Amino acid sequence: MNKKFNIITKSLLILSLSLSSSAFASNHWPDLPIGLKSGISAQVGDKIFVGLGSAELDFYMLDLNDMKKGWQKKANFTGSARSGSTASVLGNDIYVFGGSGKNNASDVSPVLFESVYRYNVKSDSWSQMNTTSPVGLLGAASYSPDGKQIVFFGGYNKPYFDQYLSDVNTIDQKSQPNVWQKIVDDYMGMKPLDYKWNRQILSFNPLTGKWNDLGMSPYIPNCDSALIADGNKATLISGEIKPGLRTPEVKQYKFGQPQPWTSQTSLPAPRGSQVQEGVAGAFAGMSNDTLIIAGGANFHGARLAFEQGEMFAHNGFGKAYNPEMYVQQKGLWSQVNDLPEGLAYGASLSIPNGVLIAGGEKSDRSVSKKVYLLTWNGSTVNIQD
Repeated sequence: MNKKFNIITKSLLILSLSLSSSAFASNHWPDLPIGLKSGISAQVGDKIFVGLGSAELDFYMLDLNDMKKGWQKKANFTGSARSGSTASVLGNDIYVFGGSGKNNASDVSPVLFESVYRYNVKSDSWSQMNTTSPVGLLGAASYSPDGKQIVFFGGYNKPYFDQYLSDVNTIDQKSQPNVWQKIVDDYMGMKPLDYKWNRQILSFNPLTGKWNDLGMSPYIPNCDSALIADGNKATLISGEIKPGLRTPEVKQYKFGQPQPWTSQTSLPAPRGSQVQEGVAGAFAGMSNDTLIIAGGANFHGARLAFEQGEMFAHNGFGKAYNPEMYVQQKGLWSQVNDLPEGLAYGASLSIPNGVLIAGGEKSDRSVSKKVYLLTWNGSTVNIQD
């Protein structure tokens, strides 16, 4: 009697815990306090940090060991508000490079920033480093291969882009429509290499304050690519090779190797399409030893126009925010299930139990507060909010 009672009691307890766990899991990941796009993200131990971009000077932290507290406000960024920066972690410090914004709110046009900032997790404080980046790093990707230095890929050309931003913001479009349109057409109509985006692989060592040139990439330089770091390896997925034109290329960089670059299989065309446009601002990370890339923005039709000789390739095409997800297994990509909606330019990080994605811009140009965990289960990607 007692034995049967104990078995029933244990069974009910297990069922209760299972139901409680399911209920908790459905509300596991707290939404961001505000929408986030074109910001930065970083992980220090069990703490996730996001901010800048559309969050302006705001900076938030989520403790994976104490998620009931949700996203906690941390010290405001002390530089000028900026979008499109890249951030990497060394020890207890988060380093922020590049981005674009106005030095002063009253400025007519934004500029590419060369300044470098450091956030210390323990002191919850920001400081500006006594250095400037040797090239523009707007849209660059970065990682640390050894815990000592930070390596960079891509980045807009500062003189070219500063001039373009100045021209389109100082010429009055209403009173001088032809002049304004010619500026746009001339800039958007250049060939990819004419933008002089950063093609050098650079590294920065905060202890010495020195920048080093690690050699030139054999690929056309691109920006807003997704980067997945794994030890000394960095897998760079897609991105744009000029404004409005993406590439489906995937390549891998191994720090410290005589031949550091390896070409990988490109992203496949999405179901129902003959062309993979490539995506910029996609979410990416690793789950169960499998690479996942999700979302991202592009212009459907731009690649065909470019192949037909149109340098202003995305002219006339609306910007698409894509929901597709792909996984890489044994070097090959396959399309799986979709995100709940098309998203781009949010934050993504690989954590022990999957790929955490936060925020992003939606198709209606609003900015999301949603946080999801993407987990590969061997046949599909589980999406937990």
